[in-house]
Amino acid sequence: MYLCDLAKLIRSKNAGPFMLTIDILFENEAFYRQALRSGKLTKSYFSQVYHVAEEKIEMYECDNCYALKVSFPRSTVSGGVLDNDLFGGQQHAPLVYLEI
Repeated sequence: MYLCDLAKLIRSKNAGPFMLTIDILFENEAFYRQALRSGKLTKSYFSQVYHVAEEKIEMYECDNCYALKVSFPRSTVSGGVLDNDLFGGQQHAPLVYLEI
């Protein structure tokens, strides 16, 4: 089973010009708990995938709305010369087929 099978929405977006945030929303508590219990959605995982030090990653489990929010510094400033995703809207792609 993949994360996209459990999540209702997986998205990424800018959280200002220097930060990226990823939102993973689940339709129900069972799917939310299953994803969290998998041990795959960790700071270590996000650190490896997005090449960011673990201590710079912020994770928030929102139990009341079955959501996980992850924020971390962008690899380059939004709109900068080296930026290839101005709005950060394509950065969630590595998560879609994460095996849970």
